[in-house]
Amino acid sequence: MKPFPLLKQAARLALPLVAGAMLAGAAVAKDIKIAHIYSKTGPLEAYGKQTATGLLMGLEYATGGTMTVNGRKIVVIEKDDQGKPDVGKSLLQAAYGDDKVDLAVGPTSSGVALAMLPVAEEYEKILLVEPAVADSITGDKWNKYIFRTGRNSSQDAISNAVALDHENVHIATLAQDYAFGRDGVKAFKDAIKKAKIVHEEYLPTNTTDFTAGAQRLFDALKDKPGRKVIWIVWAGAGNPFKIADLDPKRYGIEISTGGNILPAMAAYKNFPGMEGATYYYFDIPKNPANNWLITEHYKRFKSPPDFFTAGGMSAGMAIVRALEKTNGNTKTDTLIKTMEGMSFDTPKGKMTFRKEDHQAMQSMYHFKIKVDPAFTWAVPELVREIKPEEMQVPIRNKR
Repeated sequence: MKPFPLLKQAARLALPLVAGAMLAGAAVAKDIKIAHIYSKTGPLEAYGKQTATGLLMGLEYATGGTMTVNGRKIVVIEKDDQGKPDVGKSLLQAAYGDDKVDLAVGPTSSGVALAMLPVAEEYEKILLVEPAVADSITGDKWNKYIFRTGRNSSQDAISNAVALDHENVHIATLAQDYAFGRDGVKAFKDAIKKAKIVHEEYLPTNTTDFTAGAQRLFDALKDKPGRKVIWIVWAGAGNPFKIADLDPKRYGIEISTGGNILPAMAAYKNFPGMEGATYYYFDIPKNPANNWLITEHYKRFKSPPDFFTAGGMSAGMAIVRALEKTNGNTKTDTLIKTMEGMSFDTPKGKMTFRKEDHQAMQSMYHFKIKVDPAFTWAVPELVREIKPEEMQVPIRNKR
């Protein structure tokens, strides 16, 4: 018997099997890979961990628990930038270049974000900024690959100005000496129309002794007429509210600030009646996404969701909304066209990516502090919701 007919027959039998295997392989959709680069460690660790929790919960909620869009599984690759700009930059390069992620989310620190922006442009991939705040991220350092669900310094500042910008008010500012602090104060000054800014105090990010800075603030304000306020914009380590121990009340000086994470708001108990504006407090927004977040967070962690948990969830929901609109297409140009002007649900209600600079337009919340012994933190009671259309947030990117 000649072997050749048998070989030909085996080959004929094998062909359908090979073709079937190839078809089966083609039917398995490629994973959607997302890098989350954030401060897993470092001075902003508490913020970063909340964002990570919120991002995964947002993806879960928006996909109905499947973690898939259009048959494609969403995979999140986490990386720790330690709050260091050079580390964040190299991690994003590795995520785009080696891990071949479709897009990236993060970082926690504004300083790290500014180092990462050119990398997104170089690799032509989207970086969805959450929660870094500095205006320059969607301002003069922006490029078309940058979107942001987190609020920016102007949104913080304009909403806080609502509580303070009145005639016969004198304000001194206290901030950290880096992009977040300086951009925050600049935006606040731009938003103030009636009150007068009489002093700006910038201290190192790792400051623990606020005595000298507080004295300069007191000296700038103590002889001024009318209402006198120290407005604080601070993130991470250090407790600037220790200046209350130095008794600014003896000069008639008040303290004011925006919202923060719940542990930081324990210090607000020293300032009952203090007014400001916040990005999020779990008991304020009333909508299905926030209801789910509160219920699930209590179930899983025995605590309410915090400031940055809501931000992470917003980022996750934005990503899923965009992918649903593209039917799972992750090509960058397609995503950019889809996301520009796109509205999406979040725990804060509806947000919209402004077409000009990709900043999410969103509500902020004017609050008054109430001290309730049932809580370890001071409760920011809602005075009123400040809607996006009220805020006139400047476009700063010179697009």
